[in-house]
This record gives sequence, structure tokens and C-alpha cells, in this order.
Amino acid sequence: MTSELVIDVKAEEISIALLEDKNLVEYQTETTSQSFSVGNIYLAKVKKLMPGLNASFINVGYEREAFLHYLDLGPQFASYEKYLKQVRSDHRKLYPFEKAMHLPDLKKDGSIASTLTKEQEVLVQIVKEPISTKGPRLTCDLSFAGRYLVLMPFHDKVSVSSKIKSGEERSRLKQIIHSVKPRNFGVIIRTVAEGCDGAELQNELQILIKRWEDVINKAQTATPLPQLVYEETSRAIALLRDMFNPTYSAIYVNDKAIFDEVKDYVTLIAPEKAGIVKLYEGKVPIFDNFNITKQLKSGFGKTVNYKHGAYLIIEHTEAMHVVDVNSGNRTKAENGQEQNALDVNLGAADELARQLRLRDMGGIIIVDFIDMHLAEDRQLLYERMCKNMQQDRARHNILPLSKFGLMQITRQRVRPAMDIHVEEICPTCFGKGKIKSSILFTDQLERKIEYLTKKVGEKHITLHVHPYVEAYITKGLWSIQRRWQLKYGFGINVVASQKLAFLQYEFYDKNNQFIDMKEEHDN
Repeated sequence: MTSELVIDVKAEEISIALLEDKNLVEYQTETTSQSFSVGNIYLAKVKKLMPGLNASFINVGYEREAFLHYLDLGPQFASYEKYLKQVRSDHRKLYPFEKAMHLPDLKKDGSIASTLTKEQEVLVQIVKEPISTKGPRLTCDLSFAGRYLVLMPFHDKVSVSSKIKSGEERSRLKQIIHSVKPRNFGVIIRTVAEGCDGAELQNELQILIKRWEDVINKAQTATPLPQLVYEETSRAIALLRDMFNPTYSAIYVNDKAIFDEVKDYVTLIAPEKAGIVKLYEGKVPIFDNFNITKQLKSGFGKTVNYKHGAYLIIEHTEAMHVVDVNSGNRTKAENGQEQNALDVNLGAADELARQLRLRDMGGIIIVDFIDMHLAEDRQLLYERMCKNMQQDRARHNILPLSKFGLMQITRQRVRPAMDIHVEEICPTCFGKGKIKSSILFTDQLERKIEYLTKKVGEKHITLHVHPYVEAYITKGLWSIQRRWQLKYGFGINVVASQKLAFLQYEFYDKNNQFIDMKEEHDN
């Protein structure tokens, strides 16, 4: 299996797609203005205490206050609290962390009212992004994740991932970290560290310690509160950090700055794989070139078709996700209804595992499979689902089918489920149901080209349109595009874009920056 990562960078958002054997399996997108990301650390104040919930609400600058439960304060909260007061008390000289006092662990059965006070300053880290009507979820047990290690201030223990089975290797890794770890730091050694030499681990440990030092330096003088004192790495780098493996055949990026950032990171963690990072400079949009746009539009609807006419119905609710499996117009198997139900269900298990990763669905997922009477068939389906989910990095739990044919799945949720609206609003009527005559569409485009070239002075323009419209404009010896070029300059190019609706268009300048030329009422 070959894996390819495709990164589409735009002025307003960055999107990342993971392909396995050319099939889209993971997709993440975020706006460049979005500031609430898992891993970010804030110096903030307690807004209010909720003794009934044994929790508090913290103002971190989001429209809804963030939620901090007593158990999320972490066992080392007293140590954090004392050290933060020492740091904040002197804005000129930083109190050394190695001299910080390690206080007793917080009691598990304590109360929030006896631990926190209103307006108290706390260092908090986001563990769940805002979802629906809920604000971010916080923890005071800070951690800094690298590729091989996770650093935890005020912990002294060194732990090794349970997925590393060799006792000899576990002992070797622990010995390396103990020999280089400063006082007052705990470390978790991640699975990918298996086989790493001491120099690599020590280098990453120093990088993570430097991040903690930067947090404290910013917290020392931060005002007014809340203040962001540590920002998680960009989505592209964060995804690479957690997912990178030697099976990647290529990483394509369509932006020079992000390309340099990604290449530097890959060179740091795997110098021999630096050559797989490639700058995409094609004229066709990068997602169109790798057939990602089509897969997005076909994979994110309410109805998802898979092999032989069968399909899934996926519904999202506030409390859970519900999936219904339907055989559709599938031809029945020769072995009868039971075999037909098994085939449809096994195909559904394959597609559902991909959909969970693709949409990043979390929380409770209820799947209504087609009824099967044989216990061995139900067991086979359960084993197939478990095997498919082994590729999923999110923590999950799967229960065997109930007597009603329902399968219950829980999957870790740290950010809202990916929900892409595949239905398109008509760009020419803006949902009103009436449009101008489509024969005048090219005249409308020409007026805008004339305005850009003669009034604005843009000499190099790229026009993105629906593939059908692109063919109409560019085909033929004496095409519309050629006439435009002769009249307004040869810097006018027309590109087909699969993401656009039939009479939708977008203009870009020579630096590939979007030019907003859309009007609800064109003059």
C-alpha cells in the first residue's frame, strides 16, 4: 500500500488529504484565522465555579467559556500553581524551573471549590476543540508532543508505549531518557521511537524542553489575560508528526512557504525521505489533479454508495451518529439471502471504517446492519470491522452485534466531525430560483476581464470555471479564449476546476491570489 499526502494551501484555509492507493482516507481543513487548536496553551483566569458539576469555566477568549473539570486539573496541579505564582511575582528575573518545588499529588476525590478561586490565574491546555454549542475542553496537566517523545512538566516518571513489546528495547529506551532527562520532567516514549538512537531522542527532548521554557517566559509577563502562550504546530506539521511513516511515497504541496516548512520538518525527522516532499506547480488545482475533489463530493453526502449498488445512510445528531446499511438494487447472491446480507454487510464494514477516518466522526456511532441469522456470520462481520479499524489512529471501542443487528462503536472525538456540504447553491441566482440567460455568461466574464485588464491593470489573469464551461471557452481553432487573448493580452488563461458549479467562476492574479469579482447583481 502506498500513501500520499496532498496539501492544498489557500489564502483563507489549508486542507490536507491522505491517499492510500489513490483512495481518500483522511481529510482535514481549517481556516487560517482559526486560533483554537488542540494543544494550544493559554494563561487565563477562572470565570466561575460550578460545585454541582465539580468543574469550572475558564475564559480563553472563545465566545463560549471553556470547561475545566476537577479531574482534568491533573495530579501535579499544586506544583503548577505554586510555580506559576513564583514566575508571575517577578517580571524581571525568571524563577528557575529546576528549583521548583514538587508538591504532593492532588486528591482524586477533592472538590473544585476548595482548589480554585474565582479570577485565579491558571495555565490551561486545549484537549478538545469547540464542538457545536460547547466551548473548548481544557486540562491543567500540560504536555508537549513530539514525534518520538511526549514531555510532561512536574512528572518524574518515564513511560514506554505499550505497543513496544520487546522488554530489552523498553529497557534501552528508558535508560537513554533517564540519562538525559532534567529534574521535574516526565517523558512518554512513543511507539515510533522503537529502534531510535540516543542522539535523536536527546535532540527531540531538548526541543520539547525549549517549548516549555518559551511558555514560562511568555507567561511571566503576559497581560491582559487570557493570553496564548504556546501555539501548536501548523496542521500540516501536526498531521505529519503523528502520521509520518516510511511508506509515504510523496508529499505534494502547492505553496512555497508551506513546502519549505514541511521539507525542513521531514529533513529533521527522516533525512533519507526529504526527497518525497514535492512542490506542485501545475495549472490544474491540486485536489483536481489527484482526483480528491471528486472523492470529497461523492464521500461526504448523506448517502454513500459502495460496491454492487449497496449504500450507507449517515445521519449526524447532537448525541451520536447513526448509520443505516442498505442493499439497494444489488443482485442477490446465488447462495441465498443470508449470503447476500453477509456480502453487503462486509462491504459496509470496509466503507464505514474509511468514512469514520475521512469524516473524523467521534463519540457514539450506531450502525444498523442487515439482519443475519447465523452466529458465525455475525462474528465474521465483527472481526472484519475490528481489522478495518486497526488503521485508525483515534482511540476506539467496538462491541459485537446486538440481537437487533446493531453495532455500537465509540471513537475518540477531539474536534468537530468533518461535515462538507456537497449540495451546491446556484452561483448565478443565489438560491432565488431564477438566473440570467446562460448564453450571456461568457459576455459577463468578458466584461470582468476587460475591467481587470484595462481599469485595474492586471496583465496576467487565471479564470477558473466548471470543466464544461472551460471546454466551451477553450476548444476550437478560433476559440473564445483566443479572441480574449488577442483583445486583452496573452496573459489570460482558463482552467477547469471540479469544485465549481456550472456557472460559477473565480479569478486569480499572477501570484495565484484570489480576486473577488462576484456580485449578486452584475451591471
